[in-house]
Amino acid sequence: MKIMNIGSLNIDYVYRVDDFVRPGETKASKSRSVFAGGKGLNQSIAAARAGISVFHAGAVGYDGTFLKTILEQSGVRTDYLQEIDATSGHTIIQVTDNGQNSILLYGGSNQSLTKAYIDRVLSACTGKDIVLLQNETNLTDYIISSAYDHGVPVAFNVSPLDGKALGCPIEKVKYIIVNELEGKALVGGETYREILANLSRKYPDSDIVMTVGKCGVLYWSREQSLSVKAAPVEDKIRDTTAAGDTFLGYYLASILQKRGVKEALVRASAASALAIQREGAAPSIPLAGEVDQEIIDLGPCENW
Repeated sequence: MKIMNIGSLNIDYVYRVDDFVRPGETKASKSRSVFAGGKGLNQSIAAARAGISVFHAGAVGYDGTFLKTILEQSGVRTDYLQEIDATSGHTIIQVTDNGQNSILLYGGSNQSLTKAYIDRVLSACTGKDIVLLQNETNLTDYIISSAYDHGVPVAFNVSPLDGKALGCPIEKVKYIIVNELEGKALVGGETYREILANLSRKYPDSDIVMTVGKCGVLYWSREQSLSVKAAPVEDKIRDTTAAGDTFLGYYLASILQKRGVKEALVRASAASALAIQREGAAPSIPLAGEVDQEIIDLGPCENW
């Protein structure tokens, strides 16, 4: 059992500001840091630190070889990772004093995948594995359809949500992971209950995981539905950049480890809570032993 993450790798340029830059404004940042990032890289590292076998596929440019090194140092296999003569993906991230972020993304080498390459990667997968995707690479629709045809379950983090993501055959995805804004954009609805209900009607064969910020996380499948409230860490928030990626990596790892859905959601929530108390994306992702010490019975979401 393994996760094959055909995912993005980015160089994150992080600027600390008191508040986000407004249109027409020039603002001096308090600091600038450079981190390894990208939803794909973050999710691979999170899953590996959670204790599951992870392979990262995709492409890194000539300026991002350190991203490959960081993956390998985190226990992620890079057998299928391409190194190409192009600029790596990168982001410009504003992080405010209260830990919120605003992200500008450039795709770079993440947009260089070919169908022949994807076919080669998928040939190494079986029905016991999970192919993990985000909407930060090209050919996402082709990967979903090809994996489905090969009987390999797909986990799709439908982010960032745009026309390309909306054009994907999401009905073929086994694990749909969204936040409340992405869920609403996909299917509509005003309350969390309405959004989750609409998702379940549109994608009845999928397991749906919807994070809802400070309220926690909601889950639906044909077998069960449940919720887990968020850990109480509001006064400790430093940087929320990799919170969702940490959650997803730990959740999928827990599923492959045959933990129950409730345990997987609680474990993922604890990992995410630790991540937002630290700066950076990949550097903020906790180790499994750290998460074990933070596990508490969070209970269901309230008033959702």
